[in-house]
Amino acid sequence: MKSFFKMMFASTLGVIIASIILFFLSFIIFIGIAASFGSSPAYNLQKDSILKVNLNASISERETPSPFDFLFQGSSETYGLNDILSAIEKAKGNDKIKGIYLNAGYTHSGYATVEPIRKALLDFKESGKFIIAYGEDFNQRSYYVASVADEIFMNPQGTLDFRGLASSIQFNKGVLEKWGIEMQVFKVGTYKSAVEPYIQDKMSEPNREQVTAFLNDIWGNLLTGISESRSISVEQLNKYADECLMFSTPESLVGYKMIDGLKYGDEVEAYLKEKLGLKEDAKLKYAGVKDLKTITENKKKTSKDKIAVLYAEGEIISDALSGFYSQGSITAKEYVKELNKLKEDKNVKAVVFRVNSPGGSAYASEQIWHAVKELREVKPVVVSMGDYAASGGYYISCGANKIVSEPSTLTGSIGIFGLIPSGAQLAKKMGATYDGVSTNKHSNFADDVLSIPLIGLGLLPARPLNSEESALIQVYIERGYDLFISRCAEGRGKTKAEIDAIGQGRVWTGNQALKLGLVDEIGGIDVAIKEAAGLAGISDYSLGEYPVQKDFFTSLMENSSESVSERMTQGLMGKETYEQKKMLNAWQNYDYRQAIMPQFINQ
Repeated sequence: MKSFFKMMFASTLGVIIASIILFFLSFIIFIGIAASFGSSPAYNLQKDSILKVNLNASISERETPSPFDFLFQGSSETYGLNDILSAIEKAKGNDKIKGIYLNAGYTHSGYATVEPIRKALLDFKESGKFIIAYGEDFNQRSYYVASVADEIFMNPQGTLDFRGLASSIQFNKGVLEKWGIEMQVFKVGTYKSAVEPYIQDKMSEPNREQVTAFLNDIWGNLLTGISESRSISVEQLNKYADECLMFSTPESLVGYKMIDGLKYGDEVEAYLKEKLGLKEDAKLKYAGVKDLKTITENKKKTSKDKIAVLYAEGEIISDALSGFYSQGSITAKEYVKELNKLKEDKNVKAVVFRVNSPGGSAYASEQIWHAVKELREVKPVVVSMGDYAASGGYYISCGANKIVSEPSTLTGSIGIFGLIPSGAQLAKKMGATYDGVSTNKHSNFADDVLSIPLIGLGLLPARPLNSEESALIQVYIERGYDLFISRCAEGRGKTKAEIDAIGQGRVWTGNQALKLGLVDEIGGIDVAIKEAAGLAGISDYSLGEYPVQKDFFTSLMENSSESVSERMTQGLMGKETYEQKKMLNAWQNYDYRQAIMPQFINQ
């Protein structure tokens, strides 16, 4: 019997040891595979190559790769705008690249994101190299970019979605009323429309006025560009849009000169071989944007004097929420630290602050504004605006020496609001009641939280604010607006009254903002860099991108540790309790003053 237990113990120990060894071996193999995907050796660019630019992809300001991306390859392509622009510039000066092939499709990035791509392609054409665009389908954004091509081909069964711009908003007041939820709104700004879906059943007239104005401006910019490239009058393009070309026959699109020809994919490849003088059985040599990213230009500047490009993309959040919403957001804690580091770096002579944000927390915006102001005291700061630099996005921009915007950027929206739900009616329907003890008049302000039994979900304040509490919050919101317009007035050299007249939460395009003095120049990040160099008085400089992206192993360990920590906490607390705790934490740290705009454009 004793020998049996010995054998059983030895076998069990052996299985445990083998499992541990197998785990570590698997982990090492996994690290090796992931590292091989994470590292990118220099691409071997061959002569007679074609740069392939995929517009049917997700385009952000810059790509932020994850060490686990290789597990999901093929699910969706993502590119950094900076990499696309760099690839086009490299292709222009590289003799091995003979032209560009634009793979169109449905581009979902904003018009201010595709605008610099289009400008880069126009610049590329000065090299005398060809640009051919092809798509099974086109939407207005991808067609706007493709219109610069020498020739545009479409699949014989493809479509061109060309019908103008529209903005539609879902109003949920009736839905919330049926649920027994009342949204208590506090705001400053006639045009501050982010609250409207919660308290109205249709657009207010001021909101309709501002949306009409900026949609027409963006549409006009798009039509002008297409008209110049395709030699079709703006009047005629509007007639085509009224026909809703998506349902037109492909042949009619050729007749309208919107498309140059109908070809299948293999026929386009045969045409490209023809242009390159290749035989039919030859293989086309494509180089992608990510391939060119690995190629270093010989003429690349390595001067000690540096212009830093600091990218800020996403919603602006307060530091307390950074652990919950940090992914794809602008956290005050991180960006104040980055701006301070750039201020202290003696090699950095100027900073280009690339802002692509609809706004967010007014408190967090103030912290970043202060850091920008402190940086400006030491070296020039030039803001470059992306799709959005509105509300809080404008707040963090207004302190710069200069602001450069794309014509279709949505900016301004200088206004503040607060939105506090009340679940009193829902609590009544559920049969929930509350009782407690308070030492002072407002001790239980926002403390009575409606919890749904069994499900374990708790977030909604269970009582409405009384008149005194409402008055206190309105004053708090107004104080925030006064501070906002003060910051804008100081940064733009205007009076508070002048800023208030063009503020009130109104959204402007970059073109409109230029006329109002909210921005200084129309252009892309390249223009902002030149402005920064001029302000710093330097002509020989290198560029650095910030925040500095983490190396593969740092990124891997941080992703892994965060994931393990989250799973352990969830295991100890239980999934439902853990989710409830996260939501309650978010509510407790909620910034009552929000400087954010809704995203309007549907097409």
